[in-house]
Amino acid sequence: MRVLGIEGTAWAASAAVFDVEADDVFIESDPYQPESGGIHPREAAEHMGDAIPRVVETALAHARARGGIDAVAFSRGPGLGPCLRIVGTAARALAGALDVPLVGVNHMVAHLEIGRHQSGFDSPVCLNASGANAHLLGYHNGRYRVLGETMDTGVGNAIDKFTRHVGWSHPGGPKVERAAEDGEYVDLPYVVKGMDFSFSGIMSAAKGAYDDGVDVEDVCCGLQETVFAMLAEVAERALSLTGTDELVLGGGVGQNARLREMLREMCEARGASFYAPDPRFLRDNAGMIAVLGAKMYAAGDTLAIPESAVDSNFRPDQVPVSWRSGEESVARTPSETGTVRGAEATVTTAGALVTKRRLPKEYRHPELDERLRRERTVAEARLLSEARRAGVPTPLVHDVDLPEATLTLQYVGEVDLAGALSTEATRLVGEYLATLHDAGIVHGDPTTRNVRVGERAGESVFFVDFGLGFHTGHVEDHAMDLHVFGQSVEGTAETPEPLFDACLSGYLDSGGAAARAVVDRLRTVEGRGRYQ
Repeated sequence: MRVLGIEGTAWAASAAVFDVEADDVFIESDPYQPESGGIHPREAAEHMGDAIPRVVETALAHARARGGIDAVAFSRGPGLGPCLRIVGTAARALAGALDVPLVGVNHMVAHLEIGRHQSGFDSPVCLNASGANAHLLGYHNGRYRVLGETMDTGVGNAIDKFTRHVGWSHPGGPKVERAAEDGEYVDLPYVVKGMDFSFSGIMSAAKGAYDDGVDVEDVCCGLQETVFAMLAEVAERALSLTGTDELVLGGGVGQNARLREMLREMCEARGASFYAPDPRFLRDNAGMIAVLGAKMYAAGDTLAIPESAVDSNFRPDQVPVSWRSGEESVARTPSETGTVRGAEATVTTAGALVTKRRLPKEYRHPELDERLRRERTVAEARLLSEARRAGVPTPLVHDVDLPEATLTLQYVGEVDLAGALSTEATRLVGEYLATLHDAGIVHGDPTTRNVRVGERAGESVFFVDFGLGFHTGHVEDHAMDLHVFGQSVEGTAETPEPLFDACLSGYLDSGGAAARAVVDRLRTVEGRGRYQ
């Protein structure tokens, strides 16, 4: 079986042929190169209209020499509407002319599936780091769930905004990578909210540092170290939440050697497996479209031409995953024997005490690592005590060793909430989040791994790990707490809707009028993800 794939979501006009039996992919691409600035949608569409016929004819000639094709797959979205429509028209015309089925592929799921296909992993977490996107995906309950994502702009676009500011041409990522090799680390804002993250503040600070006369090589070093450390951290948080030990990388920014190095070091420290596809499969390409198209075609997941409209806002979690078993899941059964390694610390239990040590992260720049470990240890010790005084059950803090970033805590609960989910427990989570917010405290990372429950969940629910917490009365930050908890339930629970509904019910019943404003803002936050 051979499938011809066509890609054209933004800048890369590309066609490919995937020979399933030989597991061989032929790719022909003609990328758009703007004369200045970033991608201009009109110019990109003009390039797509000119280049798509050429690359398709080259790929088709390759396929004809090997016996023809069995299906045509195309990137249905997300992307720039004018570019997508050109690709969709070409795919429909080709499928009709050859009388073969048509397959519509989600571009972001293709980034994930090419890594899974080549690595042989069963059910990995995928970090997609591309121009217009940055998010973490995991397969669960028949779809790829968004475990975390950027709350403003894609990682590549964020870097490009800085390089345009300093007068560099598109694409900016490779230029930042080269300049960073000669730079010294510069401290920039580091914004992680559970497994979500934001780049806007970092970009503003980087532009400001450059305008203030800081050497551009130093700014590039600080920018790269900060942005990629954030991506490595949220990837590790996703591994910890789901319990899986497999990570794949996708997206054009994944070509950056420093990002791959960070992710590899993080996985090695956890005993996890990491895979990054060849660069030709990381940047936008039709090879990944053809590979996923073949899987969908084999599963009978094809499109009638009247139903093949493109979708520029096509989110990966909208795709019914027809080509995988519904019983598979990225979520694994939690294990709590011996020393447990979380996303940023090891937790060792000895009787009624728990020793939590924030380990040095080899993948992070030493200055950044030292700052984060110190700040988070201090915040956790302080906020655990303040939350308990406000009426939220938390473990007692017995000792703080700041130089070693170590806390000695009371052992609480019997198991993480991830291992004992119930509507009674999640309702209490909502009630206690309302209590925290009323006291002006944000937890920062209220996932199902950072709540402990007893044998009878309705009687004992404890909040732990306030390392990302802080003081604020802002409705936006309170809504993000709810959003983080909701994502953790969505990505791991068998029936997430009633669980999160119970959380919101508890929050509203305990928080009064202020809670209603937070839940209203939550709907805005949920719509802020990419392509909502």
